[in-house]
Parts: sequence; structure tokens; C-alpha cells
Amino acid sequence: MLLAIDCGNTNTVFSIWNGTSFVATWRIATDHKRTADEYFVWLSSLMALTKTEASVTEAIISSTVPRVVFNLRVLCDRYFGCRPLVVGKPDCRLPVAPRVDQGTTVGPDRLVNTVAGFDRHGGNLIVVDFGTATTFDVVDHDGAYVGGVIAPGVNLSLEALHMAAAALPHVDVTKPSRAIGTNTVACMQSGVYWGYIGLVEGIVREVRRERAAPMKVIATGGLASLFAQGTELFHAIEDDLTMQGLVLISDYNKENV
Repeated sequence: MLLAIDCGNTNTVFSIWNGTSFVATWRIATDHKRTADEYFVWLSSLMALTKTEASVTEAIISSTVPRVVFNLRVLCDRYFGCRPLVVGKPDCRLPVAPRVDQGTTVGPDRLVNTVAGFDRHGGNLIVVDFGTATTFDVVDHDGAYVGGVIAPGVNLSLEALHMAAAALPHVDVTKPSRAIGTNTVACMQSGVYWGYIGLVEGIVREVRRERAAPMKVIATGGLASLFAQGTELFHAIEDDLTMQGLVLISDYNKENV
């Protein structure tokens, strides 16, 4: 079985792939100080519940936080006896190399989303990922990542608004019933929700104009379903896009040793 690890700025997701489906998925807060031993104590307890503790034979890691990669490597080597692939490293091959400015380092999560998005929806695609940052990944006709856009994430924007204006409270991200708020919380929720709908629609419009091609748009990330309620822009919502991309990259590397 394959242990797929997706480490983001906020959370790290561990999934077990049995060759046909994900049999278990767990999430933990990202912490660069967490040791390999601590990871294993937490992970082994959960794996025991699903009877997958002795079945991991390979691993792959995607991490937007470079400082955690060392301990995740040690976890795989020490406790599962396997050397993990790390997306973005020279020994981890991609089906199609990214076409960006020379010297540019593309975030591993964006490469993984590109591979999975192309596999499921083909080329000429925009992948919108609602994470700590809201990212737009542009996928060429042949599956290559060719650039994109990075905007502040929804929760990050709310936190910045609260910190910069002491009188404004913390609010949850939700779709408001009306655009015009009649109290402070409703005003903030409307501004964030409809503001981000406008941001997404505006960026997609400009990308399509520059590409001069009809491009499909898919969404992923924890808030994708919520924002899909406010626009008809998305052709699909893909909750497991990143994890599926890790499986595809792992398979590609096994087939092209």
C-alpha cells in the first residue's frame, strides 16, 4: 500500500491507497517541530483502527513547508522501511515538466493538482485551490503547468481584517442570505464571500482572455463547495484532487524507473 502525505501550511493529510481506492485518511495540524517519532505515535494509533499498520510499502510526499520534509522522510524510512518520493525533488519525475521562467520553483501542491486535474479533465484547464492561499493553476493542452495566480486565502484575509481593525470580530466564512448586511458580522461575511466570488470570476476571465481558449475550471480545497454555491463558474468540485495526484505521480515513477 501507498502512504500519500500532503503537507500544507495549515494541515497535513495522510492517506492510505490500496491500489484502487483510499482506505483511510487522517489530518493533523502542520508543525515543523513535530518529530518522526511523534508522527508515528499518532499515525500508528489511527492505522491500528483500520488494520493498515503493517501494510505500507511505499510513500510519496508533497510539502509546501520545506522544514517538515526531513522528519516525514525519517518517518517513512524508520517506521515503514521505504524511501519516499518527494514531489519537486530531482528524483521525482512528472508526466510533463512545467513550463515556467528559468529558475522558478513551483509549489509541489500546484504540480500535484496539475497532474490530477489533467488526468480527470484534460488540458486547457484552470485549477482553483481554496487553501491557506487561493491559487489558480493553468494547465496547458498537454498537461504542463504553465503558470498561475496566487491570492490571499479566505481565512487569511479574515484574520488580517480582524487584526487590522480592532473593533471587527472574528467571523465564520459562510454564504450570506443577502449581499447587504444589516449588522457588522453580516457585512463582513458578505464582503468576504462575494468579494472572493468576484476575485475568482475576475481572475478566470483574465486568464481565459490571455489564453484565447475556452478553458474548463475546477475547484478543490476545503472551501470549494461553499464558494461553488455562489457561482456557475466551476465545471467540477474535486475534494480529493491533491491526494489523487500523488497516487498518479507515484505510479508514473514506478512505471518509468
